[in-house]
Amino acid sequence: MIQRLSHVSIHVIDQDAAYDFYVHKLGFEVRMDQKMDNGFRWLTVGPKGQPGLQIVLMPTAPGPMMDQETSDALRTLIRKGVLGAGVFQTSDCKQTYEELKSKGVEFMSPPTERFYGIEALMKDNSGNWFSMTQPKEAYETDRAQPVCS
Repeated sequence: MIQRLSHVSIHVIDQDAAYDFYVHKLGFEVRMDQKMDNGFRWLTVGPKGQPGLQIVLMPTAPGPMMDQETSDALRTLIRKGVLGAGVFQTSDCKQTYEELKSKGVEFMSPPTERFYGIEALMKDNSGNWFSMTQPKEAYETDRAQPVCS
């Protein structure tokens, strides 16, 4: 029986640059950084508050997993920004947007109210885009006014 999702892969153009982006700009922890016998670098990161999740920063270079043609096609798609990689949840989208913007993170849209909460769209340094979302429950709790009787 499947118990949980433990690893997800994000294809990146340059692992060293991706390391810098995810660790120094987003504040993620390095979970594993290991060179394998075949020269492949197994590099995983994850949000500090979510120790059970490892995000594999997967290189797009040709090798055992893909040929040159596939590598070139994948790099083109990533750079065009057509690959949405996921949703990062935050308790304060507007504050996190300002913090990350000041660190040089590129945003495709500022925080915007949606039916599900507040969302800003951002890109990593390879071109993968993410939704950064403050769920409606947290957003409504923050806006709730005390009731006086």
